[in-house]
Amino acid sequence: QPPFEAEFSEILLCKNELHETLNNLSHWVKDENVDKTLVTQLDSAFIRKDPYGVVLIIAPWNYPVNLLVGPLVGAIAAGNCVIVKPSEMTKNTEKLMAEVLPSYLDKVSSSPCLTAGVFPPPAHTELCPPGTAPALHTPAHTIPGLRCCRASFLHAQLVATGPAARDAAGGNGDRVAHRITEVGRALWAHRFQRVQELMRSGRVVIGGQTVEKERYIAPTVLVDLQPSDPIMQEEIFGPILPFVIVANVDEAIDFINSRERPLVVYAFSSDDKVVNQVLERTSSGGFCGNDTLMHVTLTSLPFGGIGTSGHGMYHGKFTFDTFTHHRGCLHRSMGREALNALRYPPYSPQKLGIVRAASEVKRKGACTLL
Repeated sequence: QPPFEAEFSEILLCKNELHETLNNLSHWVKDENVDKTLVTQLDSAFIRKDPYGVVLIIAPWNYPVNLLVGPLVGAIAAGNCVIVKPSEMTKNTEKLMAEVLPSYLDKVSSSPCLTAGVFPPPAHTELCPPGTAPALHTPAHTIPGLRCCRASFLHAQLVATGPAARDAAGGNGDRVAHRITEVGRALWAHRFQRVQELMRSGRVVIGGQTVEKERYIAPTVLVDLQPSDPIMQEEIFGPILPFVIVANVDEAIDFINSRERPLVVYAFSSDDKVVNQVLERTSSGGFCGNDTLMHVTLTSLPFGGIGTSGHGMYHGKFTFDTFTHHRGCLHRSMGREALNALRYPPYSPQKLGIVRAASEVKRKGACTLL
């Protein structure tokens, strides 16, 4: 990654997670009082926030710092003992974490349990959320080129309608300059070769240049694709944007819904009704209208997938909750045992009526059939 992107996506976002947690942890850990029925009005009902105990964090290679340290902050804040496993594919990050993390944790730990262990991973062990991120473009809006390309680096697929889509498909779109210095390089030769193989699908209308010795791949747009093409089935992890032309928004939504639910859906349109339509009629881990990635920068929004695109949620309190056991607790007084006589045999219709009236949750308002 260029230093600018690394500073923003790896360092700054981790600092935000840490500061959000330090600012709010005293509130997150408090018992949470809950509603009670009539029969429990004199009792104490609450949710206690307990650590799970020992948890394991397996970081992928694409964001090796953010996707390790971010979850680690919430896991330790929840009181867990944490085992962290950096990706074996990012050796420098793995070495840095093994050297640096113990010293920081030793300084802030108030208990021997609140430490993290970094251990040598087995070969070829990796965890990475699957799923692509479709981006919908309508003719009422022109997508800024860099935003669209940035989405493509994160395995997006562009589903577009209107004249602009047809122009791009015909090769009439703005040409991306060859050898852009700020475009990240493939980290390994086998990744470079894999992305090259994916580029054999469809037809290149923008970009397509590669420099093997630098592991450079120019930002590229592909058209004339089939849903069965490998690039439409896998995460790309390269600056390649598959471009699918559809007749209208309904067809675009049907295309998205015909596949596994993605990590995120992006919708671009100057018509807010179109953006909201996509939001209402699709399902994904996250959603961002008229931009890409910016939803990830908010600690107040959960980040995570759904179904095959991932399980669980990160960011701020969502990370804390992911690594916290929410323990349901009810504390009753021994001095009111006489009130429990209604629950014990011999049973009678009168006892049942009283217990039911004291224990039921009444519905508020009238029932409306939609």
